[in-house]
Amino acid sequence: MNTLLRGKDLITTQDWSMDQLETVFEVSRDLKRKFAQNEYTDHILRAQTLFMLFFEQSTRTRNSIEAGMTQLGGHAHDLTPEKLQISHGEVAIDTAKVLTRFGHGIAIRNCDYGIGNRYLQTVADNSEIPVINMQDDYYHPLQGLADLMTIREKLGDLRGVKVTISWAYATSHAKPLSVPQTQALLFSRYGMDLTFAYPPEFPLMDSFMNQARENAANSGGKLQITHDMDEAFEGAHIVIPKSWGGFMGVDDPLSEEGRARMKENLEKNKDWICDERRMALADPEAFYMHALPADRGNEVTDPVIDGPQSIVYDEAENRLHTAKAIMALTMGGRP
Repeated sequence: MNTLLRGKDLITTQDWSMDQLETVFEVSRDLKRKFAQNEYTDHILRAQTLFMLFFEQSTRTRNSIEAGMTQLGGHAHDLTPEKLQISHGEVAIDTAKVLTRFGHGIAIRNCDYGIGNRYLQTVADNSEIPVINMQDDYYHPLQGLADLMTIREKLGDLRGVKVTISWAYATSHAKPLSVPQTQALLFSRYGMDLTFAYPPEFPLMDSFMNQARENAANSGGKLQITHDMDEAFEGAHIVIPKSWGGFMGVDDPLSEEGRARMKENLEKNKDWICDERRMALADPEAFYMHALPADRGNEVTDPVIDGPQSIVYDEAENRLHTAKAIMALTMGGRP
């Protein structure tokens, strides 16, 4: 158990050793047990302050972090650019150096494509207190940790577990690449049999998938890609169908022309939905997962997400416990 994590940033789980990740899961389980038994843990981060900076709104991330800080005895500031001088042009370096003087941790969510991760890295490079990634355009480590904890709770040993991570059609918004790319990097370190399914127009970033293949080779796992959703579901123990933006392969996706091209690609693939027919292709005891919010009727049908194979709320609950573990270890821990 590696508890020497005080002051460590969490930008991506790929930067954390397996020993460090196992510490996170051990602490998460302990904090979950104490929460269930109503044991107070408010001594862990008593009187500490976390600055939460949201460039986008959130349900699970904001509330798991804020509730978690309260339960650990600290306080979380809910901030947006409009509440800071960022809206008047303050740069990341200045924000980082000032907040460093005021508190004990900084957590940031910035999913703007081509901007978010760069902003987070700049803050981390100029902060003397730990920086926690609440999601950017490349990574969502807090979601990945909660996902893996949930799969372990349901299936135990992860080696050989067949997990299908599939693109799905959605109209709500162009969701970041960060969730499937984080799952690719993290799950591949645990010997899983991973299948990624997506239309050719919706690839993930090559650098992430190449790293995930290397992780899988080192862990004894597998990683394959298919453009057939039915094929990907066959025999799967875990299915995670979720939309992600078609940013890759589109010249200047932030331009009007680029956005039009992505919309055109999206409308060609309306049949990529997780429904009862596709769930029947998976293992009879397969579980359905989603980071939420799910685009009901597009990504998934109600009978699936509300059915007995769905574990989305267990997954959401674990966002609290893994977030608390990260904060306890990086903001508290041994000096």
